[in-house]
Amino acid sequence: MTKNAATGSLSAVRSDTEGDTRPERRVAGGAEEAAGRRDRPAFRLLVAAWLRRRFWRTVLFLTGGLTVKGKLPKGGCVVVANHSSHADTAVLLAALSVARAPRVAAAADYWFLKRARRLVCSVLAAAFPVRRHGGGYSDLQDIAGPMLRAGHAVVVFPEGTRGEGRVGPFRRGAVDLAVSHGVPVVPVALSGTAELLPKRGRLRPHAVRVRIGQPLTDPDADTARTAVLELLAECRPRDSRVRHRIARLAVSWKGLGLVAAWSFTEALSWPLLPELALAVLCVAAPRAGLRLTLSAAVASVAGGLVALGLYSGTSVDLPQPLTTTRMHATAQKEIRLEGARAVRHQPASGIPYKVYAAEAGRAGVPAGEWVLRSTAARGQRIVGVGLVLTLVGVLTQRWRRFFPQYLVFVGVAFIALFALVISSWR
Repeated sequence: MTKNAATGSLSAVRSDTEGDTRPERRVAGGAEEAAGRRDRPAFRLLVAAWLRRRFWRTVLFLTGGLTVKGKLPKGGCVVVANHSSHADTAVLLAALSVARAPRVAAAADYWFLKRARRLVCSVLAAAFPVRRHGGGYSDLQDIAGPMLRAGHAVVVFPEGTRGEGRVGPFRRGAVDLAVSHGVPVVPVALSGTAELLPKRGRLRPHAVRVRIGQPLTDPDADTARTAVLELLAECRPRDSRVRHRIARLAVSWKGLGLVAAWSFTEALSWPLLPELALAVLCVAAPRAGLRLTLSAAVASVAGGLVALGLYSGTSVDLPQPLTTTRMHATAQKEIRLEGARAVRHQPASGIPYKVYAAEAGRAGVPAGEWVLRSTAARGQRIVGVGLVLTLVGVLTQRWRRFFPQYLVFVGVAFIALFALVISSWR
């Protein structure tokens, strides 16, 4: 018997468990079992399942979204799914019908020895204890049997452990459990959980897809695995090659350097805002959004400090395309009246940061005060915009195939907005 290290879910039931006595295999839908089954679990368990489903769906919404296709049959059933991540149990609890109040078997010697761990496992993972060493199949029969008869869906991962990029062989315990209680075996495919929470990795934003198949008519371990593989092929997410290539750049040191250089030079002369780079890179690879955003903010303020020094008491006049005389006059007036505090107007005024930096240098604004005020104004705006764009990237992952169209939209919107700002300052 093996367990899922994050949820403690039963991964498989070994056919050779020492000390187990297996009931006879009966034909699914036998009259005796059907007569003893209730159509729905108890009301309090349905409420708990609903709350649990809402909780995990909220979590998955914030980490990239969940798409579910298919539904469970009426009455109790055994769900068999591929297993590649600690997130699998949470995804199944979010995806499966509340009417079936899904339950998950957990390793008794790990999750049910200490009170706090037992509480978390029972409440968040809908788990019940099963011994891993001797008597495991008997535990399933004794505990899961009544659940199946009461109309619950019992989740089992037949691979026995998380896979390494492929679906491993299925063990027969899940099928034996279903057949012995006259309930159907339902194959379910999970796609995206390995990217959401990689094995020996950290949680990262990624969309998840679930496909619930039809109950197997003549179940065994091999047919169950084949059914899951077929479903898995159907639910692979479609993506854009353009997005994929940009994402590879975004998560690399080259992407970080590009954003830093872009932001630094924009504070001196470059006409395109750092937010434009973030709109492309953060949406393409939201898991890199935070570091890209911080890099842009720090580099922009650093560029403003360099600009301040270059314009202080020198005749330097760097090219500043797409700025107007009125912009410089307005920034000069504000700095004369407010000093470094005048940069607080920059995020909303439409006047580029480099104009304020140049005029602050000419006015002899102290460097320390300039950095402090710039960080509060320019840095804050970049961080705010970058985090919003990162969230957009997280929430739109299921539509990644439309990334090229998104780039066109961003380009057109930026040009239109830029033209509007320039014309308003002429």
